[in-house]
Amino acid sequence: MAVGNFPFPKMHPVKGVRLASVQAGIRYSDRDDLVLLALAEGSEVAGVFTQNAFCAAPVQLCKQFLPGEIRYLLINSGNANACTGDQGLADALASCTQVAELGGVGAGQVLPFSTGVIGESLPMDKFAAAIPKLFPALADDNWNGAARAIMTTDTRPKGASEIIEHDGRTIAISGIAKGSGMIKPNMATMLAYVATDAKLPQAMLQALAKECVDGSFNRITVDGDTSTNDSSILVATGASGAVIESEQDPLYPLLRDALKRVHIQLAQSIVGDGEGATKFVTVDVRGGAEQSECVKVAYSVAQSPLVKTALFASDPNWGRIVAAIGYAGVEGLDDRAVTVHLNDVLIVENGGCAASYTEADGQREMDKDEILILIELGRGDAAAKVWTTDLSHDYVTINADYRS
Repeated sequence: MAVGNFPFPKMHPVKGVRLASVQAGIRYSDRDDLVLLALAEGSEVAGVFTQNAFCAAPVQLCKQFLPGEIRYLLINSGNANACTGDQGLADALASCTQVAELGGVGAGQVLPFSTGVIGESLPMDKFAAAIPKLFPALADDNWNGAARAIMTTDTRPKGASEIIEHDGRTIAISGIAKGSGMIKPNMATMLAYVATDAKLPQAMLQALAKECVDGSFNRITVDGDTSTNDSSILVATGASGAVIESEQDPLYPLLRDALKRVHIQLAQSIVGDGEGATKFVTVDVRGGAEQSECVKVAYSVAQSPLVKTALFASDPNWGRIVAAIGYAGVEGLDDRAVTVHLNDVLIVENGGCAASYTEADGQREMDKDEILILIELGRGDAAAKVWTTDLSHDYVTINADYRS
């Protein structure tokens, strides 16, 4: 089940990026599950990764190889290669080595990524058989195929793409992501790959990657679980000829804002495809003394099981929302200064139910597929948004049956 309007868009080719996907039979039958991205020589690559202490073998190698002269990204679905010890590291490195030999580069120029079931070794015979098939399939227009091949419990592929026209040059930005469950920062059970054909220094690209992730993938939650494999990669090939050397360059804010939009679109697509989701929910907290307390309140509401089950039931039980605000841990919070809206309906003010509120108004808003919970703290000018879902029976069913 999926909610929200997130169709797979027209994906603009990014000069210097080619993609391929093939069937390896890692876990799934009759679908592609192995992906290769080939990057032009001279590309810069930045990454942001899970903060889970049990980070998967491919995440460990990515951290080891970055920053570096990366030429290929190898991605598999169906098996996370996480909690697999020394064998998992050896397997991930072996897959990089095979790609490197076929591509004529060093093993450290290949970044591996895996997603799927935790605690199982990779079927290396299937990798060995499938990797050679990737190279002849590389094409600059295979974003959709790659997006589908990295899916696990996802019900739809996720993509975002933009074009910037600047100083006579056309700069493309395209990205894909996967994720549906075990979604909670820092990072989530998600993989994301965003590329532009502008040229940026690696340090600037890494800073942009972190800024974009903080405002997108680190602002979503489906179930409050942080995965072992989360990776968000940002590539700048430079193949368009557009060069940014400093933040004072006129192109920099245009590219930064476009990258942020692409990341947010991908993050929201993940939430809209949350396991068992029937509601797409924005928790918008304003009026904080500082952003950190707005984030704290937003997550307290967004991942409250009682709030999420009320959302699934379309039950305007606003007491659950104010309870979650109250236990968020904001020191000195004045409950009488707090207001809460469901979409445009004021439900809480002056420490209690708003005088204008009616149950019928609340029910009308809760019956909708897309809901805004707007919270004003009355403490300052800081603000933050978090995107989340309801918690349905189907979420339990999907995860109870995941390994069967």
